[in-house]
Amino acid sequence: MSAIDYKIDGMGSEPARLAEPVGSQDVEHLRPLPRISIHAFCESESVLRTLERCGQDRRMGKVNLRINSGTIAAAANMFATTPTPNLIILETAVEPKAMMDELAPLAAVCDPSTKVIIIGRYNDIGLYRELIRNGISEYMVAPVAMPDILSAIAAIFVDPEAAPLGRSIAFIGAKGGVGSSTLAHNCAWGISHLFSTETVLADLDLPYGTANINFDQDPPQGMSEAVFSPERLDEVFLDRLLAKCSEHLSLLAAPSMLDRAFDFDAGAFQPLLDILQRNAPISVLDVPHAWNDWTRRVLADADELVITAVPDLANLRNAKNMLDVLKKLRPNDKPPHLILNQVGLPKRPEIATTDFCESLEIEPAAIIPFDAVLFGTAANSGRMIAETDKKAPTAEIIAQLAHLLTGRVTAKKAKRAGLAKVLGKLGRK
Repeated sequence: MSAIDYKIDGMGSEPARLAEPVGSQDVEHLRPLPRISIHAFCESESVLRTLERCGQDRRMGKVNLRINSGTIAAAANMFATTPTPNLIILETAVEPKAMMDELAPLAAVCDPSTKVIIIGRYNDIGLYRELIRNGISEYMVAPVAMPDILSAIAAIFVDPEAAPLGRSIAFIGAKGGVGSSTLAHNCAWGISHLFSTETVLADLDLPYGTANINFDQDPPQGMSEAVFSPERLDEVFLDRLLAKCSEHLSLLAAPSMLDRAFDFDAGAFQPLLDILQRNAPISVLDVPHAWNDWTRRVLADADELVITAVPDLANLRNAKNMLDVLKKLRPNDKPPHLILNQVGLPKRPEIATTDFCESLEIEPAAIIPFDAVLFGTAANSGRMIAETDKKAPTAEIIAQLAHLLTGRVTAKKAKRAGLAKVLGKLGRK
C-alpha cells in the first residue's frame, strides 16, 4: 500500500485498506497546482528522489518547491526564524507513540494557514486519526510514488469543494493622489518578499494604472485581456498574462492607455477575482479612486480592505462616507484598515491624526510620514521602498502592514490553528 486512506466506519483498531490506493490511478486528470510554496524534509533517498520527480512534473510548473534532507526537528529549527510555506511535507521514521511529541516544536512556529503532509513508516489507524484530528492534512505510508504525492497535494489545494486557497486584499484611496497605489505595490512586494508567499498584484486602474511603471515592467498583455475575454479565462490563460516581478511576485498590469472607454458592469471583474483566489495564496487589488458598480462589488467581496487617506478635510469626509457604506455592504466583516499617508507635509495645514481618527471612530493601521526624496527616488527608479532604503522607517512600517494584512505574527511566537492544534492536544495531557 503506497498511501494510506481509511474508511473509518467501524470500531475496529485495524486500518481498512482500499482496493486501489490513493494516487495509484492515472494522474492525467489532475489540474495544474496553483501558485503555492512547498518545503519538503526527507530522511530517505527514495522519498527525496520521488519529490524531485514531482518537481519536474508539468502540474508543478507554478509551484515553488524546496527539498531538504532533514528531520521534523530540522524543519522546526528552520521555521523558527523564517516563515512557513503553504505546505510542509515531512518524512519521519518516528514511532506512533512519539509522533505528537516530535511535532510539538514545529507546531510552535507553524503559521495557521500552513498545511502539513506526513510520510511515515507505520500503517496505524490510531495514529492516522490522531494526526487528522490535530490539523495534519494527510498521512501517507512509505514507500510513496510520485502520483500519490501529487494526488495528496491536489486533494488539499485543487479540490473544487475545498475552501478557496487565496485571500484578496483591496487598496483604495479616499481621494486621488493619496498614495494608495504606491502602498498597494509596496505591500504586495513586502508580502511576497518577507514570507516567500506567492503573490499576485492586480492593477484594476486600466486607463491610469502605475504598477507597470513602479516595477519597471512593460508586459504586452495583462488586465485588459483578462477583463475583456472572460470566456478564455482559466489557469493557463492567466499564467500567460502575468508578468514576473520577483521570485514570488507576479503582476497583472493595466494597459495604461486611453484608446478606448473602460466602462464595466458590476460583475466584470468577478471571473478574474475568482480564478485569482483559486490560484494564488495572496491577491493584492489596486482599486482606482472611483465609485461605481464594479468598484463597490470588488470592495464588498475582498477579504481585507485598506483605505489610504491624507489628513485633510476632503479625505476625512470621503473616508467617513466610505466607511459608512462599506459597513452596510459588509455587515459581518471587520472594518477596513486605515492608513494615514503623507503626514507632516511642509507648510500644509493638517488635521491632527488623533482628531482625524477620532472623527472616524477607527484606529489607524499605519501613519506614514511625508518623505518626498524616498518615495520619489523609488518611483523614478522602478523599485520598492525597501529596495531603495531598507533601513528607512517607512520600510519598517510597510513590513508591519504586510504582517497585519496577512494575519502573520512574529516567527518565534506560537500560532494557533493548523499544526499548532498539536500544542493544545499536548497541553491537555
